[in-house]
Parts: sequence; C-alpha cells; structure tokens
Amino acid sequence: MSLKVAIASFAHTHAASYASLLTSMPDVEVLSADPDGADAPDAGPRGAEFAAQLGVAYVDSYDDLFAWGPDAVVVTSENALHRGLVERAAAVGAHVLCEKPLATEVADGEAMLAACEAAGVILMTAYPVRFAPSYGRLRAMVEAGRLGDLFAVLGTNNGKIPYAQRQWFTDAKFAGGGALVDHTVHCADLIDGLTGGVEAARVHAAANRVLHQDKGVAVETGGLVTITYENGLLATIDCSWSVPDNGPTWGGVTLQVTGTNGSVEIAPFLPHVGGTDSSGEVFLPVGGDLDSMMLGEFLTAVRASGPAVAGQTPAVVPQPDGKVGLRTLRIVDAARRSAASGQPVEL
Repeated sequence: MSLKVAIASFAHTHAASYASLLTSMPDVEVLSADPDGADAPDAGPRGAEFAAQLGVAYVDSYDDLFAWGPDAVVVTSENALHRGLVERAAAVGAHVLCEKPLATEVADGEAMLAACEAAGVILMTAYPVRFAPSYGRLRAMVEAGRLGDLFAVLGTNNGKIPYAQRQWFTDAKFAGGGALVDHTVHCADLIDGLTGGVEAARVHAAANRVLHQDKGVAVETGGLVTITYENGLLATIDCSWSVPDNGPTWGGVTLQVTGTNGSVEIAPFLPHVGGTDSSGEVFLPVGGDLDSMMLGEFLTAVRASGPAVAGQTPAVVPQPDGKVGLRTLRIVDAARRSAASGQPVEL
C-alpha cells in the first residue's frame, strides 16, 4: 500500500532526518512545504532550497500541501505553529506525527488532541528516545518487577544550544521557552512510559541564563526540574544547554531509575566510535537509528488503521501518542510557572 506523507515545515532540526528516511522508504510518496522559511532569522537553508538539497518534492503553500490529500503529515514547524498544522491535518483526515513539545500552551495541546480524536486520526508525539534498545530493556525490567517499586528517577538531557542553525529555538514566542521546554519533555516521556502514564502531581523548577550569555538570548539556558508523581515517584531532570559549541556531538540523554530492589542507568546516545581528525574530536554514533524506528512505528500504524473515520478511534494507536504529549506538556508548563515564581506548582 503506497502512502502519501506530507512534511509540514523544515523549521525543526529533525525535519532533514525525517525527509531523508521517508524518501528512502518503498511505497512512500513525499511532499513538503515550508512557506515560513523565507522569514527565518538564521542562515540555515529552508523552503524550496532545502527541499532540493534533500531531494524532496516541494510546494509553496500549506494549502497546496493539504490539497494533495496526504495519508499522513509530519509536523516539524516551530513549536507555536504546531496547533494550526495539526488541526489542518485532522480536517483532511490525515494521521499526524507531531514534533515535541506538542505545543507551547496546554490549551493548544488539548485542542489538538480533541481535533484528532474527533476526526478519528492518529496523533503521535515525536519522542524517538522511546525506541532506544537500552530503554526497551529498562522498561522490560521495570514491567517484570525486577527493580521493585520505583521511587526515584534522575534524568539528564544536556545538549548544545540550538542557536546557529535554528534561532527560533531561543525565541520565547515560537519555542515557548528555552532549555526548560526543549529538554525536559524527553525525560518526562521516558518516565511516562515506565509508569504507564501516571500523572504528575507537583513540579518545582529553577532556571537561569548563566550559560551562553555571549549570544544575547532571552530564554533560559539552564534548568533543573523536580517532579513528584501521583504514585509518590520523585524525578529530577537536568535540562540544560550545557554542551559547549565545539563539542563533538550535540549532547546526550541519561536516565537512572531506582526501585526497592535495585537501580539501573541508561545512556542511549553514549555508544560511539571516537577519535580525532583535521577538524578536531570525532564522535560517530553506533547502533540503530531511533528516528527510523519511530517513523516505522508511525507508518505501520497508519497502514494498519487505514483511512480515518470521524469519531472512531484508529485501529492502532502508536506510542507515545497525543495523550503522552499532553501530559509532558503539562509538566513543562508547570515548570515554567514554577521557575518564574520560585514556588512549586501543584497540578
């Protein structure tokens, strides 16, 4: 079964990876549009120029993109523009894979989820670390009870500031915030998967702009978020842009999970071949492509579910879905409010 997959925007850094993977898949037609690219503040290629570099067919407007009749849409726009594109996809009956965070405001995330449920389309949130083999093994251990009752999680998501290629990441209007928004959600998603979707009850966060003062950014560049879940689990997430600009790789995610029977730590992006060349330090990741595994999960669900039927739940709902995206967005929103007030926020 051939699928028509639309890429809505090249704003997000992951758009290039998704485009390359989709164009290499059999029985997948790809069409892209990035009408906002011409107004981007950075020098990174966008729009028709970028599509040509990637070898992806391109149209100049979202009207033309959605008129094409896609079976699925990958939304990789600026965070603040997710809602409009997801709602347009739902309106034409297209299943959706939306970049994280789901939105910049909780009300927008709720509206997106409601629109997709009403249209009967899939809404999947792009959290590729879920598909890391090390996380899969950790989750299996937790589900088998080998760690006992979980009571503590320590997560880190440290990386480079995404400033040079895509400056909108440091624009509070388009991104919804800085490092607190960009990096908290990945660890929150991994915890969500381990707990089966237990809701957060209390969030306490601190943030500052000590890092990268030379760049003149107005959003937070460092942060620490503590989450207490309804089942008593306590999680702390370091979500800083603390990797230097000349670092050999963007950064990495770690998760240490402790239960009454033991503790396990994973670092999904650590396996690599290292060395030096004429440009300096080299970091070559090894292992499976997490974006590829996530896209495979999404497209398998799209094929299994078939055309959307308004008001009906799709036959296959791939994880992490829109409900996960909304739960993690609520954590981010509480973290922003807590960092601003200096006080914990009850959910």
